[in-house]
Amino acid sequence: MAEKNLTAKDILQKEFSKTVRGYNTAEVDEYLDSIIRDYDSYQKDVVYLKNENERLISKVDELTKQLTLAKKNTPTTPGSGVTNFDILKRLSNLEKHVFGSKINNDNTGDLTQTKF
Repeated sequence: MAEKNLTAKDILQKEFSKTVRGYNTAEVDEYLDSIIRDYDSYQKDVVYLKNENERLISKVDELTKQLTLAKKNTPTTPGSGVTNFDILKRLSNLEKHVFGSKINNDNTGDLTQTKF
């Protein structure tokens, strides 16, 4: 960030050389006062934004650490890509293999009435 050369105190204490046909000193002073008010407001905004930026950076760091820990602690299962449909299909095939003769002998088609 660029170094700021002026402070509110520097602006307030600025002295202009006087000439015969110079600017009205009251107008210059009034204008400088308005600049000081704006500059003070600007400085407060800069301080607030720096603090907010630091807070958000620390929050991002904290959340990144939590995510890293969560990824490390999450167990990896080999069948994590398996859907419910795949499980039901496998279960159906297993039932056909184990109970195939009983299911084939029962022609009702209703598995709830099949006695195992």
